[in-house]
Amino acid sequence: MKKLLMAALLLAAPLHAQEGGQVASATGGVLRALDKISGNTIDLEITRGDSQSLGNLQITMVDCRYPVGDPAANAYAALEITENDSADPLYSGWMIASAPALHALEHFRYDIWVIRCSTS
Repeated sequence: MKKLLMAALLLAAPLHAQEGGQVASATGGVLRALDKISGNTIDLEITRGDSQSLGNLQITMVDCRYPVGDPAANAYAALEITENDSADPLYSGWMIASAPALHALEHFRYDIWVIRCSTS
């Protein structure tokens, strides 16, 4: 029960911080992807509202938020990830850079996590 409560608090953190004026929304973000079959990693820079392909995945950056004055700090990214042959999302929600396993993508081939927000 304690872990569930902690997870709920962490997932609500970007919204709570936004209400207090402590976070800013970035122009996009940087994600890192690991191909678990080949062992290769790739960094994806995605502009807010845009999508990029990774294998058979479509990754859309809905939003990226960061502490005001420090975009390289703990980023929160809202992502939508779908497979090319499906309309239903594999992942829809917030990923947190400092806690990538808290709300992770469940995929047999790829791990994806947030590195930072980008402001340029």
